[in-house]
Parts: sequence; structure tokens; C-alpha cells
Amino acid sequence: MSSSIEDIKNKLDIVEVIGNYIKLQKCGANYRACCPFHSEKKPSFFVSPVRQIWHCFGCGKGGDVFGFVKEIEGVEFGDALKMLAQKAGVQLKPISPELKTQRQRLYEICDLSCKFFEKQLNESKTGQMAKKYLLDRKISQESIDKWKLGYSPDISRGLTDFLVANKYKTEEIGRVGLLSRDEQGNYYDRFRSRIMFPIFDINSQVVGFGGRIFGPKEKKEIAKYVNTPNTLLYDKSRILYGLDRAKMEIRRKNSCVLVEGYTDCIMAHQAGNNNTVATSGTALTPHQLKLLKRYSENLITAFDMDVAGDTATKRGIDLAQRMDFNIKVVTMPHDKDPADVIARDIREWEKAVSQTHSILDFYFETTFSKFDKKDPDGKKEISKILLPVIKRISNKIVQSHWIQKLAKELEVKTENVEEELKKAGSEPLEEIEGLGSLSVSLPKSRKQMIEENLISLVFEKPDSHKLITEEDVNLLSKPTSVFISKFKKFFQDDKDFQNKSSDFLKELSPQELEFVNPLILKAEIEKECGEIDPYQEAQICLEEIRCSGIKDKLGEISREIKKAEEGNNFQKTSILIKEFNELTKKVNNK
Repeated sequence: MSSSIEDIKNKLDIVEVIGNYIKLQKCGANYRACCPFHSEKKPSFFVSPVRQIWHCFGCGKGGDVFGFVKEIEGVEFGDALKMLAQKAGVQLKPISPELKTQRQRLYEICDLSCKFFEKQLNESKTGQMAKKYLLDRKISQESIDKWKLGYSPDISRGLTDFLVANKYKTEEIGRVGLLSRDEQGNYYDRFRSRIMFPIFDINSQVVGFGGRIFGPKEKKEIAKYVNTPNTLLYDKSRILYGLDRAKMEIRRKNSCVLVEGYTDCIMAHQAGNNNTVATSGTALTPHQLKLLKRYSENLITAFDMDVAGDTATKRGIDLAQRMDFNIKVVTMPHDKDPADVIARDIREWEKAVSQTHSILDFYFETTFSKFDKKDPDGKKEISKILLPVIKRISNKIVQSHWIQKLAKELEVKTENVEEELKKAGSEPLEEIEGLGSLSVSLPKSRKQMIEENLISLVFEKPDSHKLITEEDVNLLSKPTSVFISKFKKFFQDDKDFQNKSSDFLKELSPQELEFVNPLILKAEIEKECGEIDPYQEAQICLEEIRCSGIKDKLGEISREIKKAEEGNNFQKTSILIKEFNELTKKVNNK
């Protein structure tokens, strides 16, 4: 495996890989951009082509090309490995069956089930009828193939028997949500007599299914749609249908079209809107929105929205508004969804998408159309709906605009609207379930930052390592002291730093390289800027480290004095006080 990783790294340029996701600007020997993992206006995200690493000096994230793909795609290392291996043209060695992980076997079951459903759609009698239904709905054969649509026959254990015959256990089939159990405890296929829509993760692997009833059971009292429950592979709160196909187009167009259903998404792509994803009728979650924000902050909604209701759709849009997305609304014809509009007249859909309204304009128009703004009760109902919406606007200038607009429309004073706004409810962003887990890592301590700065300065001006005494090394934390000791030993009599720096880095362990690489990148950036004197800055860092060491020592002596006084050891107390006073003078003189 390690040879494959190195092979991939050797064949791929990290600048090219990251450049496919975000716009990089040349900055001396390196490249920079605004970080895709946190909000910022001034670029603090840097990529080093020499070291093949990336690092954000704002949020602290960084690593190699695998780390970036894991972070930006929201995938595990194994998935990042597959994606980059394909990009690099590296053939990964097949894993023997006994070494396959549980997760890998579950992926295989999902993929094989998808093939089973596709075969049933194309070859079974009812499957052919299901395909005709899809074609009649104007879903093209190309789209059927592209999205791997299928059919699950009306057989109790058709899929299960097929998978068991292919050496998969019933328990494994159950773990991917393909089985249900009757009152007697017998297993049967969850999906029967249904048109099947495979659900793909961000890496285009099948992780679940959605099934629409079709065939003999269609007119019976049975759920029209059935979806895979949450499993080891599939979590509906973290997956958006079609995002694997849409992500790069979302980034290119800098906007994402949101629809509700699988068919809506497929038809939108068929109509040329390849930046479309489906919410599958559930509320947008913080995890899904965080994922979308990696590609764009502009959302275009194309589904029915009741601004006065408490629907899943509205809750998701409210959350997106709190997370500072720019939201626009496609006004759909009454009782029609995108798939219906596209099937009837693609020009009507294109016109609707080109004539979007901002979410606030949409809320205002629809709310005022429902109530009489001249009537006091109407004014009250309008304000009850719109004030929470306005309160969620984080930008005070934009918020002020909508306050004034509401006051003007209701023919009341702005001050009255502002007073009522204070009473309006709006759930705080940090209290939204699931959002807390998205926060960045804890900030570094002052000592950590000074030590890391010292290492960067040593790389920027290697001679400055001579300023660091053995006593200073003892004051440093273990990772820093080990690194500085190695550095001083390696370069003690050598001035040819540039030619020998690569040799020195080869002496470091992978863990030490991971620790020091971002600091070397920082040194390179600062050297190109040339705004500080590294020698002088290193002296300042050392002075602060020494002062901190003395203060630590003073605290230690204080504890010893207290202990000596409690034991009536006056001689030791006197010696300790004298030592304390001498150290205090040192601190005051610095």
C-alpha cells in the first residue's frame, strides 16, 4: 500500500489537484488562495509545490494531497486513495477476500444490488413496463443508464437469494438496509415492485437506494417511496442526491440548484443544469450545507415553499439563511415540480431558472399575497412571518434595508418594526443541532505559537540557531526541543544550508516532517515578503521563552517556600526567598 501511495504522490502535482477545486494565485515559489474550509477575506491558504503540501495559517488545517482530498470531498482515506489513484493512473493492488474490511464488503453488496436492479429493468417483463414509464416521463435512455436506474421485482427474496448465491451473508445484506423482517422474524427484500434509484456518495459509490412503487402493488395502500434506512455506509443527513455528479459544475457556475426528488434532479441534469442536487424531501442539515459551502455559497431553490408553514423544506432554507448562504428562489407553476415542467416544455424551465428572486423578495411577495396589509390583523400576521426571517440576517446593513421595506409596505414607523423585531424568535446559530461538531480545532497556546515561530525563523535564517543555548532548549516543549537539538547538531559547523537542508529533512521521521513542513512553508513565505528581520525576531522569541521559563521557575519556588514555611524550615525558606528575589530582578530587567 505504501508503494502505491508514493507512486500516486510522484505522479500527481498537488498544485494541479488543488487547483481543480479552488483558484490558486502564484505567490513567489508557492501558491495561495482563500481557504475553502473557513470563511476569510485575506488569503491564508498556501500550497507548496516543492514540498507537495498545503497549509492554512488561518484555521490551522494542512497536509498532503490525500489530506486535502479527504477534507474537501468529505471522504475517508481509502476513498481519497481510490480517487487519486484513478487520477494518477495507478492500479491499486486487489485485496484478497480474507483481508477485505466489513465496509468494503458492504460497498460490494450495494454495487452488486445496483447491477441486479439494472438487469431486472432491462430484461424482466415488468421491468420493461417500468422502463416505458420512465421514458414516457421524458427521462432519456442516456439518463437511465447514467444514473443506473433499475427495477426491483415483486419477489419476496429475489435480491437476497442472488446476493447469498454470490457468497454474501444475510447479516451483511441487512447491514446495508436491503432487508426487512416480518412478524414471524423471517427476512424479506425491503424493496419489491419498485423502480430503483441508486444513491451515490461523494465518491460515486452506491451506498443506498430509493424505491418508487410500480406494478401490481401500485394501487394498494402502500408507501409510494421507500428509502434505505441509516446504515454504516448511508446517512441521509450527510448525503445529497446527485452531488457526486454536480460538485464540479457547482464550483464552476458558483451556484447550486436544489430540487426535492430524484426525478427532478435527473431531469434538471438532462436539461443542462448539471449543478443540481436533490434533498430527497427532507430538511437540509448542517452537514449537508457545510458540504455545499465547499463548492458555493449560492443556492437556487426549485421546490414548493410555504413560508407560513413549518415544513422540512422551510426549516432547511431557514438554516441555510442562518449559515449566510445567498438564496434565490425559482418560482414554479402551481402544483408542478421541475420534472413536470421540463418534460412539458424545457423552455419554460429555462425561463424560470433565469428569473429567480432573492429569498427575501420571495418571502415578501408570497406573504403579502396571503394577507390584507391594510387590515390590523393582516399586518400582525405578515409581521409574524417576516420578522423572524429578517432577524436571521447577520449583515446589519442588509437587515436595515428589509426593516425599512417592511415598515414602508405596512405603512408603519421603522422604530415600531425594530421594536417588534427584538421580540421575534430566531434560533441562535450555535444552538442548531449538529452544527457544534463542525467547529474548528481549539486555538494554540501562546507558547506553542512562539515556539513554532522560532522554528520558522531558524529555517528562514539558519545562522540564528546559534542564538539558542542549551539552557533555552531545556525550556522548550518536547517536540520543539527535539527538533532544535537535531537542527543545531546537523548544522553546527556548516554554512551551506540551502544544499544540505534536503539532507536534514531526510533525517526526520514522518511525524516530525508533518510537524515541521507547515513551519518551513511559513519561513519561505516570510522570506519572500521580507518584512521582518528574522535574526532580530528570533531574539525576541527567545527572550519571551526565557521570561516564561523564569516565571515557571518562580511559581515552582513559591510552592516550595509555602511548603518550607508550613514545616517551620526557616533556613530553607530564607534561601528560597533569596533565590526568588534574584529571579524577580532578572524578569524586571528584561
